[in-house]
Formats: sequence, structure tokens, C-alpha cells
Amino acid sequence: MKAGGCVVAFELKGGLGAGKKFFDSINMLSLSANLGDTRSIITHPASTTHSKLSEGERLECGITDGMVRISVGLEHTEDIINDISQALDKV
Repeated sequence: MKAGGCVVAFELKGGLGAGKKFFDSINMLSLSANLGDTRSIITHPASTTHSKLSEGERLECGITDGMVRISVGLEHTEDIINDISQALDKV
């Protein structure tokens, strides 16, 4: 993976509902609870990996309801940006 790869996290306004809607609107990125692959992978921790924790417990871990994490893979940059942009437009 010399040509790319990193993990990006950002916060969506609108909390849990916005995170789920964004997650459901992604077309190209693979939806996963695990990060790290040659493909771009996206996860919404509050509704996947940390969903069994209370909101308070998630906040103690730094997981807000609107947090989205993306493990950037090796796809064409414009394809990744376009997929994220179209999902953001729906939130």
C-alpha cells in the first residue's frame, strides 16, 4: 500500500440519524465494521462497532453519534470523493 491508505474520521451534524442516513447512502465504498483493506471502507461506529454501548459510554471512548470513519483505499480519488459527496448531500 505504498500509493495510499489512511483513516479519516469526521462528524456529521444530526447525530445518530444523520450517521445512519449517510451510511445507507454510500454507493461505492464498502460498508464494514472493520477498517483496513486495499478498498475504501466506511463505518459508522455508533450504529455498528459501538452500538451496544450507551451514548455516555460511547462519548467516553470519543465515539459521537455522528462520527463516521473511512479507511481510504486505492480507488481513484475522484470516485471516493464523489461517493462521499453524494452521501453528504442526502444528510
